[in-house]
Amino acid sequence: MFFYFQKIFIIFLMFVVICFMGVTFSFNSMDMNDTSLLEEGISKYIFSNSGLIWPTPGYTTITSYFGYRKSPISGASSYHNGIDIGAPSGSEIIAAFSGQVTYIGFYGAGGYTVQISDGYYTANYSHISPYFLVYVNQAINQGDVIATVGPKNVYGVPNNKYKDSKGNPTNGATTGPHLHFSLYINGKSVNPLNYLPYWQKNIYY
Repeated sequence: MFFYFQKIFIIFLMFVVICFMGVTFSFNSMDMNDTSLLEEGISKYIFSNSGLIWPTPGYTTITSYFGYRKSPISGASSYHNGIDIGAPSGSEIIAAFSGQVTYIGFYGAGGYTVQISDGYYTANYSHISPYFLVYVNQAINQGDVIATVGPKNVYGVPNNKYKDSKGNPTNGATTGPHLHFSLYINGKSVNPLNYLPYWQKNIYY
């Protein structure tokens, strides 16, 4: 009887050792460069059923949100009718939806701008490069490269009232390279983040 219980104890002890080794192996085999576990709980993906796509591949930092704000520069509105996405000059901008180019030019505070409409959505892509890649009435497919992020300073624009602190003319009311993306539905300004998919940072839950 003693040897029977001794045998059971040895089997149980071996089981515990095997389980411990398995847990240790799993921990050691984790890819510590995989940040998905670190990101869980501090960011989440906001899905959208609108079908729109993000206009600046690789750049998702929003430097100014839709709505009322303190004007960052003279000439900029205190009501921001779009979002600003930080990106370096020359970064590609793609069409968030398919449509037709309805405007290209210097659009006041928006600086150099391309406007695209599909009859329901209308989007302005502003502070872009003055070297336009599209033309008015051109048909655009979702995902097409339609522009690049423009420089802060532009020259040769007639009656450009926007200047930086040194008096140099700027690409509309801007403090640096970025995309200003504004969205309209049937002519009414709406918050683009209600329609674009995006990563929302620093969310604790």
